[in-house]
Amino acid sequence: MKGNFDSIINENRPVIVDFHAVWCGPCKTQSPILKQVAEELGERVKVIKIDVDQNPMIASRYQIQSVPTLMVFKNGEIKHKQAGVHSKAHLMSILQNII
Repeated sequence: MKGNFDSIINENRPVIVDFHAVWCGPCKTQSPILKQVAEELGERVKVIKIDVDQNPMIASRYQIQSVPTLMVFKNGEIKHKQAGVHSKAHLMSILQNII
């Protein structure tokens, strides 16, 4: 996943990375919110999910200490990083400044 992950986050559009775990309750709350954002913004944004248990090297690289943690990348740069569930309105306001 590492090589593929690096190429994905280097895209010219914002890439929302959802660091999550299958056992995480709040992660299950975050998932449908991300789906709504992706549907609303279409091709202007990409959403990917990284299971921290399946991808410990990537989680460690970005110092993910709790899940869910959302990061937004654009052209390989971190534009946003925050742990916890993001509301749709909060996420849209963050993306508005990045798109």
